[in-house]
Amino acid sequence: MRILVIGSGGREHALVWKITQSKLADKIFCCPGNGGISDLAECIPIKADDIFGLLEFARREKIDLTVVGPEVPLSLGIVDEFQKNKLNIFGPNKRAANLEGSKVFSKELMHRYNVPTAAFNIFHDPQEAKKFIEYRPVPCVIKADGLAQGKGVIIAQTIDEGKDAVRLIMEDRAFGSAGNKIIIEDCLQGQEASILVITDSRETVVLASAQDHKRVFTDDRGPNTGGMGAYSPTPVVTDSLFKEILDKIIYPTIDGLVKEGIEYQGVLYAGVMITKDGPKVLEFNVRFGDPETQVILPRLNSDLLEVMLACSHGSLSKIIKSGGLKWDKRACVCVVCASGGYPASFEKDKEISGLDKVNKIKDVVVFHAGTKKSAVHSPQSTVKYLTNGGRVLGITGLGNTINEAIKKTYKAVEKIGFDGMHYRRDIGRRAVDSI
Repeated sequence: MRILVIGSGGREHALVWKITQSKLADKIFCCPGNGGISDLAECIPIKADDIFGLLEFARREKIDLTVVGPEVPLSLGIVDEFQKNKLNIFGPNKRAANLEGSKVFSKELMHRYNVPTAAFNIFHDPQEAKKFIEYRPVPCVIKADGLAQGKGVIIAQTIDEGKDAVRLIMEDRAFGSAGNKIIIEDCLQGQEASILVITDSRETVVLASAQDHKRVFTDDRGPNTGGMGAYSPTPVVTDSLFKEILDKIIYPTIDGLVKEGIEYQGVLYAGVMITKDGPKVLEFNVRFGDPETQVILPRLNSDLLEVMLACSHGSLSKIIKSGGLKWDKRACVCVVCASGGYPASFEKDKEISGLDKVNKIKDVVVFHAGTKKSAVHSPQSTVKYLTNGGRVLGITGLGNTINEAIKKTYKAVEKIGFDGMHYRRDIGRRAVDSI
């Protein structure tokens, strides 16, 4: 089979890496890809949001399955366009992608179908929003309605911080049209967990639990990022709690979409807060998480391509009848190495050292996120990798215990270097504390 993966980050590197292990895959392309992905797939310089450029490429190259990594092309309707042209694609259609593309849509859907989430109010006018903040308890959470690369959520500890957040989103337009509407909601307390499933709206297969680390600095300090690391599984999600999340959150959401005439095919990701009153939804995503994918896929022993193919055909029942997914019982930890200044402004083109050393460590995988290869001028030239984004690398390690996985991963991180590199030093600590 000829496979196309869309995207350029660590998630896409993990997807390509896993697909290469499938007996079904003959040729893999990635648009646009990155330095690390180019070692496994043929990278084509078509942007992830160039829907018709991707469509034309898939038709010309006779692609058997397209796998969409990021949320933007899904929200733009890439699945609808591919399906209109009778091209097989893994991911939800445009209406279903609203579950991530519009927090207002998502919240209203949860309200209609009694899916537990934080109490919320919707605002179209910044002055009304700021006035509301004056009379409600803090902390509170202010969210831009639309897509904002994981940075459109602000936790305000004071009234002034809340007003500043409204001003930033709605008046300064920090996230563009994503800030046309905002949600102000209660700040939930507890531990977070990432719950991912693959569904075709009739059947659902459940992926391993994970926990992301959004804040940029150790001990959850600093602003939110796209994710600075993750681990899997998360001990806080016991078997009974997992069942409760599925029964109260995942299945009612899928069923609610179907009742509204929306068939969901692809990954459904629920960011869940485990509160004293039970699990509640923080957000839904309509694709694999990043960096959760980097810790879930190394633990998956089943053929991911086979599962995605079945989902795209609406025949996940075949996977379930054959015994479902098989998992490695070991723990997995991913630590993100980021550019200096991230998540604010940062410089690119810093040479990365130590990759050759890390690649020799057993049960450690380096997933490239923001990298590119330097120009190679002759066959004798050594290929160099340069930074090309905010999150640069995801160093991922497997261990028999969470402690072992943490130690192995950080030992590998210490061998990596580039100018300005920074990373959190507490990834997985919550899992250790929960044991």
